[in-house]
Amino acid sequence: MREVLLVVHTGHQSNIDLARQVAGRLAVGGVTTRVLDDEARDLGPSCCTKVVPADDHAAEGTELVLVLGGDGTLLRGAELARPARVPVLGVNLGRVGFLAEADSDALHEAVGHVLERDYFVEERMTLDLVAKVGGEVVVKTWALNEISVEKLIRERILEVVVEVDGRPVSAFGCDGVLCATPTGSTAYAFSAGGPVVWPDVQAILVVPSNAHALFARPLVVSPKSHVAFEIESTGHPAALSADGRRTFELPAGARIEIVEGAVPLKVVRLRKAPFTDRLVEKFDLPVKGWRGPSAG
Repeated sequence: MREVLLVVHTGHQSNIDLARQVAGRLAVGGVTTRVLDDEARDLGPSCCTKVVPADDHAAEGTELVLVLGGDGTLLRGAELARPARVPVLGVNLGRVGFLAEADSDALHEAVGHVLERDYFVEERMTLDLVAKVGGEVVVKTWALNEISVEKLIRERILEVVVEVDGRPVSAFGCDGVLCATPTGSTAYAFSAGGPVVWPDVQAILVVPSNAHALFARPLVVSPKSHVAFEIESTGHPAALSADGRRTFELPAGARIEIVEGAVPLKVVRLRKAPFTDRLVEKFDLPVKGWRGPSAG
């Protein structure tokens, strides 16, 4: 028996209607739809073949996690897919939807690929982190896009020391500092002035946000590097966030240690189109006038 976990942004009736259509089509194709208990009431009985708690076991035994929504919903689906070691397929029903593999107008096609098992899976790098206070671990989590450390008090400056592979690189006052994956390079890190990194490039990005320093450039370091942020002990508290979904308050003097994630995220791909095409499409980049490599 084939099963798919369906994760939906149920805040819009149009999304719910699409989810019901998807569940019905999957059922006809012999695929059972599993839904989360906190979404089951909104989706209704036509979608609820099987209802499961929204925990680390939600996707166990499924073929994939099918997400209908924007990037935030896809990140939620990723939280469920990663511990079960199953891939996630995102269909964008939001705005930019950079993480999604297909847009809403290609939903019918995407479901067809699932029914025919006509897709391939690639792995995306993740980040693992621990935050310590006085040597004691107070937070342990992971991220697909980025880890951000930001000032907690709006009127204050966050004083941070950036460390790579056990050696200090720079210290500065800032609004915050990010550690991102190539997948996350087009998200928060991009808005903070970081570079766009192709997904198949294995690297860790360190991107300061509004730093007051002569040397506060984005850094691209080895995926095997150990990155750490130390909050000045005589400074102010900070807010730690993983993918903007899991947030924690840290006191002055806290230390955040970040390494490549032990468990990557599996992502469903429906076609082998290059990342360049996705980048141009999503950001509507000006490529008019391009003649191609064969032009004289």
